[in-house]
Parts: sequence; C-alpha cells; structure tokens
Amino acid sequence: MATAVEIATTLVTVGGLVYMLLVLAGARQFARDCRRIVATGANAPEFAPDVSILKPVKGVDARMYAGLASHCRQQYAGRFEILFGVGSADDPAVGEIERLRLEFPQCALRLILCPQRLGTSGKVSSLVQMLGEAKYDAILINDSDICVSRNYLTRVMERFADAAGIEDAKVGMVTALYRGRTAADHPSEQAPTPANKFAGDRGARRGPRDEGEALTLWARLEALGISTDFMAGVLAARRLEGGIHFGLGSTLAMSRAALVAAGGLEPLVDSLADDYELGARIAQAGFRVELCGEVVETVVPAYDFRGFWEHQIRWARTTRDSRRWGYLGLGITYCIPWAALNCVASGFALWSFSLLSLVVLARVAVALTVGVGLLGDTQVLRDIWLLPLRDCFGLGFWAWSYASDTIVWRGERFHLRNGRISRVA
Repeated sequence: MATAVEIATTLVTVGGLVYMLLVLAGARQFARDCRRIVATGANAPEFAPDVSILKPVKGVDARMYAGLASHCRQQYAGRFEILFGVGSADDPAVGEIERLRLEFPQCALRLILCPQRLGTSGKVSSLVQMLGEAKYDAILINDSDICVSRNYLTRVMERFADAAGIEDAKVGMVTALYRGRTAADHPSEQAPTPANKFAGDRGARRGPRDEGEALTLWARLEALGISTDFMAGVLAARRLEGGIHFGLGSTLAMSRAALVAAGGLEPLVDSLADDYELGARIAQAGFRVELCGEVVETVVPAYDFRGFWEHQIRWARTTRDSRRWGYLGLGITYCIPWAALNCVASGFALWSFSLLSLVVLARVAVALTVGVGLLGDTQVLRDIWLLPLRDCFGLGFWAWSYASDTIVWRGERFHLRNGRISRVA
C-alpha cells in the first residue's frame, strides 16, 4: 500500500509540474501575441464603434463607486452610454447613480428599472430588460465592482478590428483577465486603476492591526488564488485549446449580431455561470472569442472564514459544472500539497525533496510570471509565502466540490445541476 501511495503521489506531482510548465508556455504565448497585436496595430486607423455598457447593480458593494466612476472617465474616440439596471427604485445603488450623474454630467448615464424576475438569476433578468433599452450594436457587460483604466474601452473594442482597422466579423466576443484587490488595501475612495497600479500600491496604507486585519487573511488568499491560480488556468486553457472558448465576467464585450446568433440572454436566466456560458455559446455559433491585453481589477471583500468558504465552494462547483472533464484534472494542479504528501509517502527520501523543490520553484515562477508580470498584481509579492496554504485550500475545495450540488449565493441557498440553479425549498 505504501508503495502504491508513493507511486500515485509521484505521478500526480509530476503531472502538476508539467501543468506549471504549460501555464508558463501559455503566459509567454499570450504576452507575445499582445506585443504582436500592438506592433501590427500601431499604424492602423482607430476602431471605435459606439458602445452600450450594461451594468446590473444591486445594493452598494465595497469600492463600487470607484469602479463605476472609472467607466465614466474613459478616453474613447466613439460614443458610449452606461445603463444601470436595478430591480427597484428603492435600491441603495440608485443614490450612487445619482451621485455619478452629478460628478460626470458629460456622460450618457441611464437608470433602467428592471422589475421582472425572468428566472433564478436576478442579474441576467436585469440584463435582458436592459438590452432592449441599449442604443448601440456593440454591447459590453461587466460586474459593478470592476475598476478599469481610462483606455479600457479603446483597448477592448480594438480587438474587434483587423490589422487594417476594419471590423472583423468573425470576432464575436472580447473578454479580459483580471486581478483581485483586497478592499483593506485601498487608502481612499478613489481605488487605484490598472493605469496607476504601481503608484497605488506604493501609496497604500496598512489598515489597523485589529479584527479587520485578521479577517483580511481570507481575502488575501482569494486574491492570491485569482492571480496565480484562476488566471493561470485561463492561460493554460488558451494554450491547450488553441484560443478562448468562454467568457470572463470581468469583461463581456460582444456584437449584437453575435449575441443574437448565440440565442440572446434569455436562455441564461437560470444559469449560474452566465459569463462562461455566454462566451461558450458565441464560440459555438461560429465566432471567435478574443482575450485582450487589458487587465481590469475587482475588489475582494474582507471575508471571515465562512464567507471565504462559501464563495470558494460556489466558484469550484460552478467551474465543475461548466468544464466537467477539465475540472476533473484540476486536482493535479495543486502540486505543492501533492509534493509534500509524496515526501511523506516515500519516507522522506532525498529524491522526493528534490521533486518538492522543483515544484515550489515552478509554482513561484507561475505566480511571478502571471500574477506580477502579466496582471501587474504586486500583492503577489507581499503574499507569495501564502502559496502553500492557498494550494492546500484549493485542493480541499476541489475535493469537497464533488460532495454536494448546493451553493450559497448572496445569502441564499441553491441547487446547481447542469449549470442551472434552483432555490433550495
């Protein structure tokens, strides 16, 4: 039995090491593609179609206003409008929208009441109702807490054009990588955007070392996982599958024609992973999904352990339902705990420590290459010592995700089956 465990953990650990090398190759390929696109597009005419940005909002989340304001500061050659969808005129978010109107009178901002509940997902129900009010044929959807640079729209929309600056009808969706920022790291109302991330990190003040500081450990683990685990997986999938065939909720930019060809938003009103599914449907309709070089930022709340657990399990079960076979192999990617188990199984043989050293080196290389190099997330440097703990939690979440189909979302419990959710009675 001991020999079997030793062999099994060795094979799994080597598999994880190969995966890390695949991520590094995927990161290199993505960086090279981004440089090529910049070089070939340097002299091309600017492609700037008019855009309708749809942002469903509910309540006031941490740093939400800073994220919304960053969309109003766009330096974009075309016209754009921002539609905010709320389920009720009494929603606290309405006050934030009025505040935006006062601060940015030059922006075309509209508040859309979305009283109909068309399915389990209130977000998609709002999007369906907002889409009918959108003026333009270029549609962009992202979450309410996403913070962007001033050139965000320009860099996203230019991916819909070829090297000559002419619209490429084969591109149906553009999506974007993102990093997580712990809310406690922001010293002021104006959150650092991707354009000034290094200045923001240098100027950020530490919060008081009290209960709030202790709670941010879980936020730091989640932010570290986004930059060094989840985004690494996206780049590995792009490398393995010859492109992106899904969407990321940080940015879902699409043509109206592609959206119609994919069946619209109505089929997603009971979907949990609506962003992933929308990109997958557009790809299945014969369009390309492009991953642009722009990196956006989302805020990670100061979780307690229960909030961290519920959020991570929801993510894990959502991914499990969306990419069943790919998710099954995800377990080997948490190679540090597997390498540690291999050391124990081998009786702490010298070769097992050599394998552990190689794994740790590869894991750190991925964290620095993807997290710091591509995403510009300097929090990774601060929290890199948490990688073994993050991987142990990740392996635990992966295993436990198969134990049940129940998730918790915004305080409500749901059953998740085949990508669709239903409330627990």
